[in-house]
Amino acid sequence: MNESLRKQKYALLDLSAKVEYALIALLELASNSGQKTPVTMSDISAKHPIPERYLEQILTSLRRSGVVQSQRGSKGGFILLREPRQLTLLEVVIMLDGEQKEKEFLGEENLEKFLVHNIWQQADLAAQAVLSQYTIQDLFEQREARLQKSQMYYI
Repeated sequence: MNESLRKQKYALLDLSAKVEYALIALLELASNSGQKTPVTMSDISAKHPIPERYLEQILTSLRRSGVVQSQRGSKGGFILLREPRQLTLLEVVIMLDGEQKEKEFLGEENLEKFLVHNIWQQADLAAQAVLSQYTIQDLFEQREARLQKSQMYYI
């Protein structure tokens, strides 16, 4: 591979802001999942630069999908309904971005189109495989490990 191509930061698979914010929100909810205390949108927005109105839409989508529950009132907020260990990143992507439909060939199929399409399909399957291996619990544990490491550095 050309050395200049290797140095470029090129993202073939792009992470949408909606999915990124959802994963961050779910990570915050997972932090409180043992205590079963609701987390407010204000709590999440205070820690992360996520616009509250956009966060509200995302949490509403997650509520409709059965992942979170909302509680009203002065002690209201959102609670994670599923165990963080049982919620994969792929599931979150599909919930928010929807399942991608198989691309149809335009015009006549030929060998070259088939070969290109086949490689892209392999790349897509590989991305799905990786995202299905990681859960919200994995993100939580990685964050905790890094926080522990950074705290030890300052002591």
